[in-house]
Amino acid sequence: MTQISYSDEMIEVDADVLAKAFCIDADTLKRDMRSGAITSRFERGEDDDAGKVRLTFFSASRRVRITADAEGKVITCSALDFGTLPLPASARRP
Repeated sequence: MTQISYSDEMIEVDADVLAKAFCIDADTLKRDMRSGAITSRFERGEDDDAGKVRLTFFSASRRVRITADAEGKVITCSALDFGTLPLPASARRP
């Protein structure tokens, strides 16, 4: 993944790439996003991070975080696996 697209109204990330980060197929990713099993958060950088954006995607067992510059070029992409243990909502969403 080298690029995301975003505007004030829309964010676009390649479903195949995001699915790979979740270790699932793209159809499962789309289904889980529609059902709310995978959620997301969009943040715009301030001060020293102005012009950058951070996208964080959450499932019950995994978090994927993407940071991109103002043009949408991915700077970092990381994933954290929580395993199969149930976690409190506060651990899944900051």
